[in-house]
Amino acid sequence: MAGKGKLIGIGVGPGDTELLTLKAAKVLKTVPVVFSPKSSKEKESIALSIVRPVLEERKDYKRLMLVEPIFPMIEDKKELEKIWNSAAEMIAQYLDSGRDVAFITLGDTSIFSTYSYVQKRLMGRYEIETIPGITSFTACAAARNKALVEQNDILTIVPKIDDRLEQVLEYSDSVVLMKASRNTSELEETIEAKNRPKEIYSVQNCTRENEKIIEGFSNEKPYLTTTIIKFEDD
Repeated sequence: MAGKGKLIGIGVGPGDTELLTLKAAKVLKTVPVVFSPKSSKEKESIALSIVRPVLEERKDYKRLMLVEPIFPMIEDKKELEKIWNSAAEMIAQYLDSGRDVAFITLGDTSIFSTYSYVQKRLMGRYEIETIPGITSFTACAAARNKALVEQNDILTIVPKIDDRLEQVLEYSDSVVLMKASRNTSELEETIEAKNRPKEIYSVQNCTRENEKIIEGFSNEKPYLTTTIIKFEDD
């Protein structure tokens, strides 16, 4: 791998620039290429908005190579494979030229991150370093000033509610509903009807200026909404 650049995956945290790790900030101040996928041409990446204040402090900011490929929010697996393959090869071109590439991703690099798909495709071909970030759900618990789990509690993270919901509700002590904006009222009613004492709260835009903590489920459901269910069995 001599002469090739290094891929650096960076979890940028939930939203507040001050929650970037020191290591992440150090890399972002020097790396020559920043790879920042976004969902559409019209929208700036949320991850990029988090790190932009750090990038703009660079003396060489105008020379920074900022790559913003489109990663649409679709579920077509064949189309997604094409997108991930294309992104991996795009990054490979920069790495082959000897330049390091930072791939920024919202939250943590190992939790439902688009970075992981590129990481797998480039593993073994290039040196790869992964820098973790603060997750949305730990940030939500901090905003609420309550622990997510204690002692032998079981924490379950749910990206999408499906037919496994009943088992999740039965055997978990705390449940994190990621992307809660996709929840239907019927599913929320099912959760509320579960015959176990519980606390339900939602956090919108956690750690950002417009952060909002809501008792129960969110009616507004902006994209950055996380719901936490904490069962309170004796």
